Amino acid sequence: MAADAAPLMSSLLMGAAVSGVALAGRAYGVRGLTIVENDLRNKLRLMRRETEHLRLYLLLWLGLMALTLVVLGFVSGSALLALLLCILMACAPWYLIRRLAQQRRERIELQLADAMVTFSNAVRAGLSMSQSLDILATQCPRPVSDEFRQVVGEYKMGKPLERVLREAKERLRSENFSLFAAALLASRKSGGKLNETVDRIAHSVLEAQRLERKLKVETAQARKSAVYMGLVPVLVLVVYYFVEPENTVRMFTTVPGQIMLSIAILLNLLAYLWARVILSPRI
Repeated sequence: MAADAAPLMSSLLMGAAVSGVALAGRAYGVRGLTIVENDLRNKLRLMRRETEHLRLYLLLWLGLMALTLVVLGFVSGSALLALLLCILMACAPWYLIRRLAQQRRERIELQLADAMVTFSNAVRAGLSMSQSLDILATQCPRPVSDEFRQVVGEYKMGKPLERVLREAKERLRSENFSLFAAALLASRKSGGKLNETVDRIAHSVLEAQRLERKLKVETAQARKSAVYMGLVPVLVLVVYYFVEPENTVRMFTTVPGQIMLSIAILLNLLAYLWARVILSPRI
């Protein structure tokens, strides 16, 4: 009877301990949640996604993580593997959203040089600055057209151009757009040949993009190797299960095996992420 009640008592004690730690660190938890919320909110706004109920979604996800921790820890009898799964659940959405935001920013960077060339041609044809920006908002491909559409819309609503461009720079965090905005403001204040200035900026951006594409081609094989490096341990584990099934099962059912498996998963994940950082070309 006592042996049957042991798992239930251990689960209750674990829940009480987790609750006590949560209450003691509530202030730090709220602060950390706010930091994560602000970071995700900025990325979602860059992707033009709704952020009104973001905190509610974060709380629901935390509740799902806690439920996973309790259920998996009770069913499998391994609190370590349950904790590792919760850590992966916490990191996966954050990494995915940051990755999608980064991909959108890269698409904007690629389209920005052509947009500046179009703007320069419009100014050379005799159009005003606002008319040239309106052409970018209507004729450029997405997603860069969405940004110029917002700039044109806010400017037509009465916002000063300086404020509109400053907010766009803060939203995009693009060095190329900052140069473009600086050229617009300088021409607005002191005059000068705006089309020639924008042409020079566009030429510099196109050259930088050419070099970046060259680097990506030269490091493509290394990036594939990083993916293979992340997948090979999983394949080795599957093969090893058919060779030595008893020892493989021990990695999931014994505490030393679970510790070794958790460390291997974390090191493999860190190695893959570090390889991506090293092999990401930056011009």
